[in-house]
Amino acid sequence: MYNKTTQTWLKTGAIIMMAFGVTGLTGLIPTLSGFATFLIDTIIWPIDGAQNLHGPETKLLLAIFSGLLLGWGLMIWQLATHLYPKDPGLTRTLILTSISTWFVIDSAASLYASAPLNAVFNLGFLALFFIPLWDKSKNEYDPA
Repeated sequence: MYNKTTQTWLKTGAIIMMAFGVTGLTGLIPTLSGFATFLIDTIIWPIDGAQNLHGPETKLLLAIFSGLLLGWGLMIWQLATHLYPKDPGLTRTLILTSISTWFVIDSAASLYASAPLNAVFNLGFLALFFIPLWDKSKNEYDPA
């Protein structure tokens, strides 16, 4: 039997992930880029207005980042909707493996890039998926 609360948590996490993808897309449009610029300025502390999203390399990375977050969020939504009710254990493994890999690489790279606040923010994303999936007993398939 699968846990309906866990399924709801996973879908909520997927929506939040996709919202960050949309935020990245708004950073590509100068008239809509205010929140994305503020978010980057906050992450690359202190808030000083020194960061901008105008360079072509920044826009390219925003496009890639946005596409990945939207696609990954949609995949997690679909896993939670279609696979989790049938095989919660496999869903748990797939999501925890991917989120753990992302967390280690993104956080280490953030520290290397002198943006330690991003590593702290990453803990929030990690919690979105680890908390509902942590208890393996609630995420095992029970064909009964």
